Amino acid sequence: MTEVVSIVPALFVLALAGVLTARLPAGRVLIYGGSLVLCAGLLLAGFDALTSPVQHLRLPLGLPWIGTNLRLDALSGFFLIILGLGGGGASLFALGYGRHEHHPERVLPFFPAFLAAMAIVLVADDAFTFLFGWELMSLTSWALVMAHHGEAGNARAGFVYLIMATFSGLALLLAFGMLAGPLGGYAFDSMRAAHPGMGTAAVILVVALIGAGSKAGLVPLHVWLPLAHPAAPSHVSALMSGVMTKIAVYGFIRIVFDLLGPNQWWAGTVVLALGGITAVLGVLHALMERDIKRLLAYSTVENIGIVFIGLGLALAFRATGFQAGAALALTAALFHALNHTVFKSLLFFGAGAVLNATGARDMETMGGLIHRMPRTSFAFLAGCVAIAGLPPLNGFASEWLTLQAILVHPEMSEWGLKLMIPVDGAALALAAALAAACFVRAFGIVFLGRPRSEAAAQARETDSWSATAMLGFAALCLLAGIFPGVAIDAIAPVARGLTGARMPEQLTDAWMTIAPVAASRSSYNGLLVFGFVTASILLTVAVVHRLSRGVRRGPAWDCGFPDPTTASQYSGASFAQPLRRVFATVVFQAGETVTMPPPGDNRPASIVRRIRDPIWDTLYLPLGRGVGWVADRANKMQFLTIRRYLGFVFGALVVLLMALTIWQ
Repeated sequence: MTEVVSIVPALFVLALAGVLTARLPAGRVLIYGGSLVLCAGLLLAGFDALTSPVQHLRLPLGLPWIGTNLRLDALSGFFLIILGLGGGGASLFALGYGRHEHHPERVLPFFPAFLAAMAIVLVADDAFTFLFGWELMSLTSWALVMAHHGEAGNARAGFVYLIMATFSGLALLLAFGMLAGPLGGYAFDSMRAAHPGMGTAAVILVVALIGAGSKAGLVPLHVWLPLAHPAAPSHVSALMSGVMTKIAVYGFIRIVFDLLGPNQWWAGTVVLALGGITAVLGVLHALMERDIKRLLAYSTVENIGIVFIGLGLALAFRATGFQAGAALALTAALFHALNHTVFKSLLFFGAGAVLNATGARDMETMGGLIHRMPRTSFAFLAGCVAIAGLPPLNGFASEWLTLQAILVHPEMSEWGLKLMIPVDGAALALAAALAAACFVRAFGIVFLGRPRSEAAAQARETDSWSATAMLGFAALCLLAGIFPGVAIDAIAPVARGLTGARMPEQLTDAWMTIAPVAASRSSYNGLLVFGFVTASILLTVAVVHRLSRGVRRGPAWDCGFPDPTTASQYSGASFAQPLRRVFATVVFQAGETVTMPPPGDNRPASIVRRIRDPIWDTLYLPLGRGVGWVADRANKMQFLTIRRYLGFVFGALVVLLMALTIWQ
């Protein structure tokens, strides 16, 4: 606790230093280097909290009758590890990437403040401190999203993000207000002892799901992600996607699993439904995208859906008394949250390196970068394999654990769980398959083939700082995939504290085999899979080189025509066309208009694709029009007389007093 309390003010001092040194050559090194060191301290504090008793601290700050209550337990410690890891990686990458920033004064002061705000959320032990950190996290990240506000679409992205962030904070304020109850016990210890009634607990669950889901990216509250992530600098995008969304997951777990107490079985059904829908719709959106950062943003939506599938299973199993299953599902969700921090940060780093090298985010203008950016392409490939859920990397390990939690469920009498758990199993399998197709498409179009533009043909490898960050995270993807038992055992104190049980100890099994329940039922050995894959690749390479007659290079085959144009290459749109016709016609109301001139007509043929976001069109656009209509009419209130203003105040006072009387 002492380390965290020291690191947070140090981050704010760095933020102030960023204001003063943003334009100096050493400013970037000072801010990002200092953030890297302090994030390493948060990482160590998180590891220490996993194995230490719960620590409390009260500071004479904040509201006079509450103060600032801080708590560091295993749950906070685990997410401090995520913050330290993701924040440290983003800082290391930014040491090189930040050289290309044209407006460092808009980024450097807010980057360490963003880190400090997230740390405050993780150690808060009362509603005021939590919401202060939450709102500060929203404001600093909004400032980072608006760093390049002059570019097309960025101002709109910042506006939508700010609206959703405000909505998220309001929902959590309502949740904490209901948890505090009529007595106003805003300390978390008071909330744990309150035990609200069934109806109040149901409302708190829904409001907490809305508040945390808005920040995490649950469908239909995800609309800010594909706008904000491309607008922000790439290392900030990595921090928002890899870390900030996990802070939202932490907020949901803290409220629903910890403060709210025991839950009903239907709570798990609601979370399962939202998780499954989010996973499938997120990856379908990603498949349709040609902007590489928007693709990664939608992929974040998919992975948040997978995390919430695990959380929904844990709620369902805990409510039905299946504690071992609850521990397995919660461990799978937390492990996937950690893995997503690693591989999504890596992918955003790669996207940033490609953006600096080519000046473009449109995948259709890239191609052939594997020859010009070999280190970036290798690291990006590792991230693609991990996020696609392919063994032996870490994405497979956590998704496999989630699937095992689905398969291990006992016979249940609740009809909602009987229906939803198998449906979510199918949704998880579908999302994993579509994610593999999505990232085969992304890597192939960006790095393979021939350059589709002059910028891609002239691209150069990224700097050493950025490459070190990418290769380091690629190594973490491999290590977490072949030694998942280390992470599972580290998560055990969190699972025990929230579910009353833990998974069997994994590091005692031979050959680093992991067994969710028992080795006789199912097991997975990432080390053996890695050995088999490596041996197969080496054997194949040896055989091919031994049997071949040497390496010959020639022009790319173009269906028999020696045309050097790259227009005949397979494109991202053509790769996604079969899936678009299968899924997007129904899900996104996609359509195509093909213009084929008759023989003798010299006009070029054309194909026009249209994809609508039904959630945006049916929910947010009408809501925005309604708010505008109300605002236009409410605007007349500023011209009222003082008598009418006093009448409004009196009426509001009466309504509030009546509400307080009914509440009591």
